[in-house]
Amino acid sequence: MAKNETIVSFENVSYEYNAAKPILDTVNFSVRRGTKTTLMGQNGAGKSTLFSLLTRAAEPNRGVVNITPRLTIALSRQVIPRDELSLTVRAFFERCFKEKIYDIDPRIDDVLEVVHLRGHGKMHDRIMSSFSGGQQARLLLASALIQKPDLLLLDEPTNNLDTAGIHHLTDFIKNYEKTVMVISHDAEFLNSFTDTVLYLDVRTQKVEQYSGNYHDVTEQIAARVEKENRKNALLSKKIQENKDKANFFANKGGGMRLVAKRMREEAEEMEEEKVDVRKEDKTIRPFTIPFQEGLTGDILTVTGFSVMNPKTHKPAVRKANIALRKGNHLLLKGPNGIGKTTLLESIATRHADGVAMGKTVKVGYYRQDFSTLDFNASVYESLISSMERADEEKMRSVAAGFLIMGDMMKTKIGNLSEGQKGLVAFAQLVLIKPGLLILDEPTNHINFRHLPVIAQALHEYQGALIVVSHVPEFVSQIRIDETLDLAKGL
Repeated sequence: MAKNETIVSFENVSYEYNAAKPILDTVNFSVRRGTKTTLMGQNGAGKSTLFSLLTRAAEPNRGVVNITPRLTIALSRQVIPRDELSLTVRAFFERCFKEKIYDIDPRIDDVLEVVHLRGHGKMHDRIMSSFSGGQQARLLLASALIQKPDLLLLDEPTNNLDTAGIHHLTDFIKNYEKTVMVISHDAEFLNSFTDTVLYLDVRTQKVEQYSGNYHDVTEQIAARVEKENRKNALLSKKIQENKDKANFFANKGGGMRLVAKRMREEAEEMEEEKVDVRKEDKTIRPFTIPFQEGLTGDILTVTGFSVMNPKTHKPAVRKANIALRKGNHLLLKGPNGIGKTTLLESIATRHADGVAMGKTVKVGYYRQDFSTLDFNASVYESLISSMERADEEKMRSVAAGFLIMGDMMKTKIGNLSEGQKGLVAFAQLVLIKPGLLILDEPTNHINFRHLPVIAQALHEYQGALIVVSHVPEFVSQIRIDETLDLAKGL
């Protein structure tokens, strides 16, 4: 089949989540065989929805999604659905196929090798929930790769992956001979393989298509916006000059009124010439996470903890001597599967052996799977209930800073995009006013434009803080007083 053959095209496609919430409006674009396409757009712009239309999990309200006959498509999802966490690895992979696969075990072994998740037959009977966030990310990727699709859809594939995992995934995408479409907020990762960009504009619900690598396209967009702004500024100046002259001639009376009329008409024509400049993604406002007042002395002490030994795959007990007081920031490091998330959860729930926390300490816990949020509650209910004393005006002000407004307030948490859930989780932290802030991969799903703002807020946080992140650029922007490498000594 021809390399440049069009395998997917959207023709005047519109999609509405409900009658009051349009996501895509008369969208047109095409995807050619063998290309590596990045989907850009603000949180909630409809990137995951576009993937759902490609997999036929959703149908357009209007227009046509054309897919080449017999084209195989596989989606690597952002998260493992809750109803699949109780499955064994074998059952999880069996769900990837419509028909029974009799050689499923060797296929699983082969694909786990590809994503660097070794263990072979020993893993087949393990329960999905027993894996770390990073290991689950690799399993999600493997569930798409095992199908060997003509079109591979990757939705935030770097979330929870450590540096080695991201490097390996980058090499895989570069060498994959078939077609790949990727949603990610990791700019450097995207730039390493992108040759086409689809930009989803959350304001107009349109899709713009560009050729080039990720950095080239972002520069093209910025240059176009600057050019359009200059054109509009020049037109505005001419429009005002015409209006001033029209007023002057109108006051002269007689035949000058016809001149004034003509000048007003020219001003109206120039108004129509103004370009509707594509607004850049909105960025969340700078914010402060207030800390719990009245705390003195040690907020948290760590004398020991348990991790999973990556060599023996058995629990190991480590000793430590860490005391976190007001203003102390701790970074936890370690490869996928060593037990970072498990340790953070046990600290947050006060069940960690060897860890002591003051009884009055309020904990603000940002989980990478957002399970601290009630998926059945509305955004409004989730935020107002986070406050010690309900103050709707204050809550709405904080929410607006995180781009949470209007109909989004009425939306159930479970119906939000992953990026929107992340913004709600950060808004909750502001409203909780914690004494101890625990963050597990806080960059996951978040638009890269927001990350410097979030990093600044964490840098300035005056309570005790524990953070896990595999994004060095993000961590470098946060004040870190102490680092605990969980793999050291194993």
